[in-house]
Amino acid sequence: MLNVRLTTAKQARQSEREYCESCQQPVVLGGHPEAAEGRSRRSPVRDARTTGLAKLPRSERVISICDAVIDITSALFSVSSKDLRNPRRSTADIARVRQIAMYVAHVTLALSMRDVGHGFGRDRTTVLYACHQIEDMRDDLEFDRIVSITERVIAAAFGLTEGRGNEVI
Repeated sequence: MLNVRLTTAKQARQSEREYCESCQQPVVLGGHPEAAEGRSRRSPVRDARTTGLAKLPRSERVISICDAVIDITSALFSVSSKDLRNPRRSTADIARVRQIAMYVAHVTLALSMRDVGHGFGRDRTTVLYACHQIEDMRDDLEFDRIVSITERVIAAAFGLTEGRGNEVI
């Protein structure tokens, strides 16, 4: 298990670099590290220019993307999307599915933790905690298989393919 410390971009600039737990690259302000370099990750929000989402403000596009992730994840895990959107505490099973959805939104779609938190109605530190939890649990092969399937389904839903960039914003 990797025990990588993630901090805010402001803290990273002030003291040390922030690293994405899934790819171990330094995180930059505004999203995934590869997004800043303009390589290997593609933004669904930028890709939304070809759809009706392009006319929406950025925050609304992020919410729409997270809503889609919630809907897909709830269908995959046979959980009510209303339960995943519930701003209050929920059962451990519901919380775990929500954590998987937040993790996939961050890792697969390259949304910043701040954006994922906004889209899920949670704080960015909750997203940070979810990403740590899911990354640690991926040591279990069965759980890793489940998360990998979820990542592939979300990537396919947003038209992302292996080997191409996956940045959404």
